[in-house]
Amino acid sequence: MKKILVVGSSNTDLIIQVPEIPRPGETVLGSRFQTFPGGKGANQAVAAARAGGEVIFIAAVGDDPYGSEAVKGYRRDRINCEDIKVCRDTPSGIALISVSEKGENAISVAPGANYKLSPEDMEEAEAAFDEADLMLIQLEITLDTVHRAVEICEELRTRVILNPAPATDLPDGILNRTDIITPNEAEAERLTGIRIRNEKGAWKAAEWLHRKGVRTVIITLGARGAYLSDPATGPGRMIPGFAVNAVDTTAAGDVFNGQLAVALSEGKSLEHAIGLAHAAAALSVQKAGAQSSIPMREETDYFYQANLANQHTK
Repeated sequence: MKKILVVGSSNTDLIIQVPEIPRPGETVLGSRFQTFPGGKGANQAVAAARAGGEVIFIAAVGDDPYGSEAVKGYRRDRINCEDIKVCRDTPSGIALISVSEKGENAISVAPGANYKLSPEDMEEAEAAFDEADLMLIQLEITLDTVHRAVEICEELRTRVILNPAPATDLPDGILNRTDIITPNEAEAERLTGIRIRNEKGAWKAAEWLHRKGVRTVIITLGARGAYLSDPATGPGRMIPGFAVNAVDTTAAGDVFNGQLAVALSEGKSLEHAIGLAHAAAALSVQKAGAQSSIPMREETDYFYQANLANQHTK
C-alpha cells in the first residue's frame, strides 16, 4: 500500500451549539458544549486513515492532556505518530468553534505547539518523506515549515496536495511546488483576488493559479460540488456534490482532502477521486464534531454508489 504523508496541525476543538453565529459585540446563549479532537492536519490524517490509507502524520503537540489524548486517538486510527513532536512549556493548539442551528460555523484558533513545528523538523523526518507517495499539507503551521516541506517533496519528486486553509497569501515558492491545490471559494479569492460567484469566476481563479505553476486546481463550492481544472485531462468542469441535510460543516473540507489523497494514491482518476471526496464530506456534515464525524471507507463507498443519481440536486 502506498503511504500518505500528512503535515499539519493538531488541535482540540471546544464546540458550543448556538442558535446563530454571533455578530461582533453580540453575546448569544448557546446550548450543548462538547470537546473533540481536531486541527486541519489531524482531521485530514484521520480522514485519510479511515479511507483506507497508510498514513504518517508530522505535527506538534504540547506536553499537556490535550496533546497526549490527541496522539492516543491518532494511534487508535492506526496513524504512524513517530514524527509527532511533543513541546514542553507550550500548550497544544486549541480551536473555539460556534456551530449554528443551520450547520454554519465560526472558528477561532490558538495555534500553540503547532507553530513550534519547524523547517528543521521537516529535515529530521527524512524517512517519512522518503516513504510517501504524496504529501497533504495545510496552513495552520508556519509558512516557513510549509515551504521546506514542499521543497523536500520537490527534491524527492513526491506529489503535493496543498489545502490552503486558513486563507492567506502564499509566495510563489510554495505555489510553484504544488501539484494539486484545493481551496474553497473564500480561499481561492484570497489567493487570486478573483471573486467566485459562478463557474466563470472559478475558471479565472484556476487560470491564475495555473500561471503560478499549480498543475491541478480543485475549488470546492460546498453543496454545489467542486470546479476541477487540469489542462492535462481536458477543459475545466464542475464535479457535482451530494445534497444532504447539514448538521455541522466543521471538518467537511478536511474530510474531502483526506479522502481525495487516498483515492489519488490508489490511482483513481481525478473525477472519481473528487466524487468519493464529495461522498465522504457529505457523510461528515450529517454528524457533529470534526474527527467524530469522519466516515470509514465502507460507509463512503456505499454512500457514493447508492447516491450517484442524486448528485447536483442543489
